[in-house]
Amino acid sequence: MKYVWLFIKTVLRLILKPLSFVPAIIVMYCIFNFSSQNGVSSAQLSYKVTHKLVETVDTVADLELSDAQINVYTDKYHFYVRKLAHFSEYFLLAVTVSFPLYVYGMRGIWLMVFAGAFCVGFACLDEYHQSFVAGRTPTKRDVYIDSCGVFLGIILTRIVGFIGRKTIFAPLAKKR
Repeated sequence: MKYVWLFIKTVLRLILKPLSFVPAIIVMYCIFNFSSQNGVSSAQLSYKVTHKLVETVDTVADLELSDAQINVYTDKYHFYVRKLAHFSEYFLLAVTVSFPLYVYGMRGIWLMVFAGAFCVGFACLDEYHQSFVAGRTPTKRDVYIDSCGVFLGIILTRIVGFIGRKTIFAPLAKKR
């Protein structure tokens, strides 16, 4: 029975570990699609998101803003929502890249270097890709913002992985 369990565990790892990179591929695909939107479409989408956020804050905080005031706040915060989107999508990419690497045993500085270089490299390529899209321009500032999201995502993955290894998975790893 012991060998059957060992065989099942080995087969599951062999199958599931490579699949752990699928979320990263999906996030990369989404980032590429967002970057492929022309400048007008991208601006309209982020403006709608900003408008919805302002409306939601108005409703939740019971501010009773007029439509004109909502539009003023939407215009005021639109830039920050766009930059927060950059930060968020690269934060998510970093988590989806670094978590599988962590599962494969990459830890410490090597996780930071490898996952960081991969994600920041993808951010640079993404900005270069935008230079070919109508109405879009590549900016170093966006790469810096993306990089901040990347390194926060990697650090969070390291913290969660470390805590998980020391608390949840430690009893499972003990030999019986």
